[in-house]
Amino acid sequence: MLEVRNLTKIYEGGVLALDNVSFSVEQGEFLAVIGLSGSGKSTLLRCINRLVEPTEGQIIWNGVDITKASQDELLRIRRKIGMVFQHFNLVTRSKVITNVLAGRLGYVNTGRSLVNRFPKSDIDMALKQMERVDIADQAYKRADELSGGQQQRVGIARAMVQEPEMILADEPVASLDPVLAHSIMQHLDQINKEDGATVLCSLHFLDLVHAYADRAIALNDGILMFDGGPEAIDDAKFKEIYGKEAERVG
Repeated sequence: MLEVRNLTKIYEGGVLALDNVSFSVEQGEFLAVIGLSGSGKSTLLRCINRLVEPTEGQIIWNGVDITKASQDELLRIRRKIGMVFQHFNLVTRSKVITNVLAGRLGYVNTGRSLVNRFPKSDIDMALKQMERVDIADQAYKRADELSGGQQQRVGIARAMVQEPEMILADEPVASLDPVLAHSIMQHLDQINKEDGATVLCSLHFLDLVHAYADRAIALNDGILMFDGGPEAIDDAKFKEIYGKEAERVG
């Protein structure tokens, strides 16, 4: 289980990104994080694995306080937390398989990692996960030769080779068209349903939330505005989350 307790993040200059946010996530749950751009969604996800350092509060995962973990402990924790980024975060000049194998860096010694030397078992695992997301035939191409949708599948395969217990997906479909968006969401749904990984996914569009999420939380100016089933986001709650002038789509 993941527990976020009274989480606050204040950036330099006094910008309040998260304001005393608390919620919990059961193991194996698919949680959508919704809200306007700048509402705190990305900050929340990045605080969970401490890519962003919280100002106050606790993040408890499987009984361990991530906010108090040492750097060595944090490396071990991050092995089991996959991250999928909006802009893919690939080394575009490197081969696809090299990018996917980056997900195994926490499992190999430093010397091997510096020269991209991985055991055959890791290479086999990378190829298997690329096959699951339909990019195995692209394994030895440069990442920048792939389309946006394909690059995001590389990012998902990279997360999958970590054998994660939790996936943090930060706006994974924001730069993709609707058809590709559903394809990417289906892969995240597969990880959730077949592998039992907990998924926290920030999203803009309610049709995707309704299609894939077990539950949703909503942020507005860093404040938790909603926590419940997607079906409970009625027109009044939608206006409260997104503003009175927002038009509901999906």
